[in-house]
Amino acid sequence: MCPPSNQRWLRRARPTPWVGGRGSPYHGGSVGERQPAEEGRHRSDPGTPSAVHRHSMDMKKRITLELRNRNPAEIAELVLDNSRSADGEVDGLTDEFTELEFLSMVNVGLTSFAKLPSLPKLRKLELSDNNLSGSLEMLSEKCPNLTYLNLSGNKIKELSTVEALQHLKSLQSLDLFNCEITSLEEYRESVFELLPQVTYLDGFDQEDNEAPDSEAEDEDEDGEDGAGPTGAYDEEEDEDEDGSESAEAGLGFQVNRANQDDDEEDEEEEDDDAAGVQGQKRKRQANDEGEEDDDDDDV
Repeated sequence: MCPPSNQRWLRRARPTPWVGGRGSPYHGGSVGERQPAEEGRHRSDPGTPSAVHRHSMDMKKRITLELRNRNPAEIAELVLDNSRSADGEVDGLTDEFTELEFLSMVNVGLTSFAKLPSLPKLRKLELSDNNLSGSLEMLSEKCPNLTYLNLSGNKIKELSTVEALQHLKSLQSLDLFNCEITSLEEYRESVFELLPQVTYLDGFDQEDNEAPDSEAEDEDEDGEDGAGPTGAYDEEEDEDEDGSESAEAGLGFQVNRANQDDDEEDEEEEDDDAAGVQGQKRKRQANDEGEEDDDDDDV
C-alpha cells in the first residue's frame, strides 16, 4: 500500500473532475443530473440542447437556459461549467439567486470576482480550471458562508493570495491542486497555519487522512433529517411481528385440534373396549343361566 503522501499525489494527479462526475465532491451523475437538495427546491436543468452546444454558449444565455422560466429564488444549485464568461467576468448571475447553495463555474475563463453578486447562502463553490490569480478577498464579502472552495488549476502563486481567505470563517475544505503555490516549500503546513479554520487541503487533513465522501454524508444527513425510512421500517417490522403471531396462533390451533382428535380416538377405543367387556360378561351370564336350566331338567 502506498504511503499517505503518495496516496494524496495519486488522488490529486487525476484531472479535475467535472461536477457530478465520480471523484467530484458532488458526485450524483453527470452535469445537470444532480437531484435537488431538498424536496420542493430546484436546481438548474440542462434543457434540451446538446452538451456541445451548451459548452459553446456564453454564460448569460446558459443561465437563462438553466432557469427554464423559473424564478431564480427557486434555484438551490447551478452548474455553468464550460460556458463562456464575459471578458473574464461573471455574466448573468444576479443577487436574485437568494437560495443558491451550490455554484459551479468550471473552465469558464474567469479572471475576476468583480461582478459576482451577493450570495449569502452559498456553501459550495467550484472554480477549478480558470485564470484566477487574486481578488480572493471578495469571496468573503460576496459569499461569507462558504464551507467548500475548489480553486484547483488556477494561477495562484503566493501565500499572500490565499491569506485573503482568512475571513471565510466557515471554510472547511480548500482545493489548490495544480496551482503554482503547491510547489512552495512547506506549502501545506503554511496554508494550514494561515487558515486554521480549514480542515482539508487538497482533499486531506494535516494527518494525511482523506476527506470523507460527501455523497455518503448527504445520505446520512437525509437519513437523519427524514423520519420516513425509519417509520417505514417500523411498519414492516410490525407487519412481520403480526405475521409471526398469526402463524404461531395458527400452529397452536392445529396442535390443539390434533390433540383433540387423539383424545377422541382414545375415548372411542376405550368405549369399544368397554363394550367388548360387557358383551363377554353377557355371554358368560347367558352360558351360566343355560347350565342352571340343564341342571333343573335333570333333577
